[in-house]
Amino acid sequence: MKATLFHQHGGPESLEYTDIPTPEPNAGEALIHLRAAALNRMDVMVRIGWPGLKLELPHINGADGAGEIVALNSPSSSGSGLEVGSRVVVNANLGCGQCDHCLSGWDNMCRNWHLLGETVRGTYAEYICLPVRQLYKLPDKYDFHAAAAAALVYQTAWHSLITRGHLSAGETVLIVGAGGGVNTASIQVAKLSGAQVIVVGSDAKKLNAAKSLGADILIDRSKNEDWFRAVFISTNKRGVDVVVDNVGTTFMQSLRCLKKGGRLLTVGNSAAPRFEIDNRYIFSKHISIIGSTMSHLKDFSTAMDLVVAGKLKPVLDKTFPLKDAAAAQERLWGGENFGKITLEIE
Repeated sequence: MKATLFHQHGGPESLEYTDIPTPEPNAGEALIHLRAAALNRMDVMVRIGWPGLKLELPHINGADGAGEIVALNSPSSSGSGLEVGSRVVVNANLGCGQCDHCLSGWDNMCRNWHLLGETVRGTYAEYICLPVRQLYKLPDKYDFHAAAAAALVYQTAWHSLITRGHLSAGETVLIVGAGGGVNTASIQVAKLSGAQVIVVGSDAKKLNAAKSLGADILIDRSKNEDWFRAVFISTNKRGVDVVVDNVGTTFMQSLRCLKKGGRLLTVGNSAAPRFEIDNRYIFSKHISIIGSTMSHLKDFSTAMDLVVAGKLKPVLDKTFPLKDAAAAQERLWGGENFGKITLEIE
């Protein structure tokens, strides 16, 4: 099969489009012929590498993908509605299915947790084998690129805002960053929940796109270096109930935006993993910092049900051929995109 992979960590030039053996499904798995994959910033971080990251090389990037089942090695698949020929989108959150967390329905807290494309080979390939439980059946003719673009970001946004953050109607949510996949998903999840949404973005074009998704108040950080003041004023100096901050280095400004008793939600750190915060803002304002990764299987199914019903709409940026994954990653890493970049897999 064709795949884009790397034999050693490095820049985009380390990615190679080549042939490797097609995998075979183990017991309980399906072989999926992928038709589309979607990019995440994690792909570039893994390609670059970090101390302690141990991969089976060559490694294949990619957490998101959608395609058709071409083989099943799963006697337990009856009742799942899945069969050879089923159109599916994959869930990149890989729990073992056997530990106490998995058995209690919290597989994203699995004791042997993996993320597809991060610690195991991913979706920049023609074929992939996955446990049947990781697959969501798509309606006939539902677009593979839209499905691939939705899978990771909508389950992540839903689990963070709804399951972990307990967002309720009438609350005000600040989203730091306008263009990323999780942030565009968070705008829609927050609006669907009946919240008011404030978005801080880097330029007018991305902010206008955020407005088209339902954002109520737009703040251009290129014109407001201390944008927390603009947020505070926009709430009549009350502060926001919830901040979605997946940047990390902006935590201090986010903490200033929160009202007393507010929640700061985070699922990542796109700018840097280490930064300083002033603890006085946390205890004096009774603030909760709530982290989460991906979602459990139930939230994945809930989010995808809303996606295929049209209540949550994937935001697509640009599509590249699989062989041009390096150019796709450069566009993503440079922050040129609004929404998800996808790969076309022939």
